[in-house]
Amino acid sequence: MINVEINKTRNENNVSMIRKFTRRVQESGVLNRVRSLRYAKRAASPYVRKKKTLKSLRRKEEVEKLIKLGKMRPRENNMGKRG
Repeated sequence: MINVEINKTRNENNVSMIRKFTRRVQESGVLNRVRSLRYAKRAASPYVRKKKTLKSLRRKEEVEKLIKLGKMRPRENNMGKRG
C-alpha cells in the first residue's frame, strides 16, 4: 500500500494542506482499494466446501425420506404462476 506524504510550504495554510492531502489520497487510490476489500470474503478451504456439500446432501436425503413417508409435503414449484 502506498503511503501519502505532503510537506507544508512556508506560505501555505492548514486548509490548503488538507485539500492537497485529500487530492493526493484520491490520486493514489488508497481509499478505493480499501473500500473494495472491506466486505471481501476469503475463499473456503476444500475441507470446508466438502463438509458443506456433504451436509446438504444428507439434508436432501432426509427430506426425500420424509416426503416418501408422508411426513412432509413436496415443495411446490411456483415458477410459472403469478398471484
